[in-house]
Amino acid sequence: MNAFKAYKACVPISWSHNLYITLVRGIPGTRRLHRRTLEALRLRKCNRTVMRWNTPTVRGMLQQVKRLVVIETEEMYKARKQKDTNHQALRSPLVVNHIPTPASDSSQQSL
Repeated sequence: MNAFKAYKACVPISWSHNLYITLVRGIPGTRRLHRRTLEALRLRKCNRTVMRWNTPTVRGMLQQVKRLVVIETEEMYKARKQKDTNHQALRSPLVVNHIPTPASDSSQQSL
């Protein structure tokens, strides 16, 4: 599940003690006020996530840059990370046998 789908889950943010904020849009071309807000949140590169306490100050900063970031609760963040870990887990190797199988007598007789 990507960050956009997690955002669309619409879990009430006010219930969570911690907010996980991910920058999903680039900084170039944005307003100076938005760049400084992202800098204050310590978001410098795309697809980076930071954890901040759920305070009115932080929620006000997020309201300013809501089109640039995705906000997740702690449960949503842990579920997304667990799903990514399971997806990238080691799988059993695929074994391919390149030795041709010997032809059976019935297939040679029909020719």
